Amino acid sequence: MSRPTRRLLDHARVVTMTPATGYGLIDEGALLIGGDNIEWVGHRAELPMDIIGEAERIDCGGRLLTPALIDCHTHLIYGGDRANEFEWRLQGRSYAEIAQSGGGILSSVRATRTASDEVLLASAQRRLQQWLTDGVGTLEIKSGYGLSLEHELRMLRIARRLAASSGLQVRTTLLAAHALPPEYAGRADEYIELVCREILPAAVAEGLADAVDVFCEGIGFSLAQTRRVFEAANVLGLPVKLHAEQLSDLRGTRLVAEFGGLSADHIEYSRAEDLAALAEAAGVGVLLPAAFLCLRETHMPDIAAMRACGLPMAVATDHNPGTSPCLSLRYAMNLACTLFRLTPEEALRGVTVHAAKALGLADRGQLRSGLRADLALWDAQHPAELSYWMGAAPVHALWVGGKALR
Repeated sequence: MSRPTRRLLDHARVVTMTPATGYGLIDEGALLIGGDNIEWVGHRAELPMDIIGEAERIDCGGRLLTPALIDCHTHLIYGGDRANEFEWRLQGRSYAEIAQSGGGILSSVRATRTASDEVLLASAQRRLQQWLTDGVGTLEIKSGYGLSLEHELRMLRIARRLAASSGLQVRTTLLAAHALPPEYAGRADEYIELVCREILPAAVAEGLADAVDVFCEGIGFSLAQTRRVFEAANVLGLPVKLHAEQLSDLRGTRLVAEFGGLSADHIEYSRAEDLAALAEAAGVGVLLPAAFLCLRETHMPDIAAMRACGLPMAVATDHNPGTSPCLSLRYAMNLACTLFRLTPEEALRGVTVHAAKALGLADRGQLRSGLRADLALWDAQHPAELSYWMGAAPVHALWVGGKALR
């Protein structure tokens, strides 16, 4: 058997993200990759010479080495776009008004249902290149633009194909309860029954879903309907997460805590006591500042309450064709700092350590021995630069599972 590929990344400024706070920065650091994993990381002067063997040596030239970034909330696969709705919102129409008139999610549902598998895959592959150039090694992709057994499953299959063709790690989330499909108009409870009795079991049987999500909102599904989906997911052994409190307070964050869910996402209207309950339940609050910006929202998430209760804060793009056509996770980091007043360290932790936790992944998001060798090397000197630059793509190299992708 051939020995796994081993690489020594030498002469780097290593950002381990291993302390509870701070970057865990090691000047003049080194990191040894063995196969898929990190074998050793630390100050280069302390590197045990006997473990290097015939490892390929890569001089990082003093560049910044961080965990590969993780985007824990995207809707990457869809047909068409909704640039027209962008114009409508600028003319004064609200997100709810557009949705109620047949636009919004249902517009993307129509375009997705009529597009072929190959068209959906090709368009997603083109978009995915932006994540590669942004130093992303793992991302989550939700379904939710099919809203039928046939089309929800094919979205998840395409997401699996996208992972196989790109080399990136993809986690799939079943979001069949994203909106009420037109054929179920006025029959929301019947559609939720379809989700629970047919779509969810079929996705599990085919091994297509890593988690289950619901859009719990006045223009989405009620708390009681969300509970039914969560109960069905629980029976099938799938973890849950939630689009919660984006436009109003329906107490969805508390429901996630009750079910021990992975994350509550958006959370602009979440109460302090519900955020504390989520923290107590070991969940994550996922901040989506690009959607906040695009919708010109003004109700800020309660960052002070999250800090006070110790709720881990992840940051994600919420990439979707309607309310967050954001193609850069680092731009989302910048927005989290400028709009929500996160520190650059909190933003970087939000796309590494906490984003991994929001996906239920304990094997990445930090640089330490035994974890996956998901690494990003940047043409930068300080970690704050990853949130500071707007529009630049300073990633120099990217490894996912020890394999060089850039």
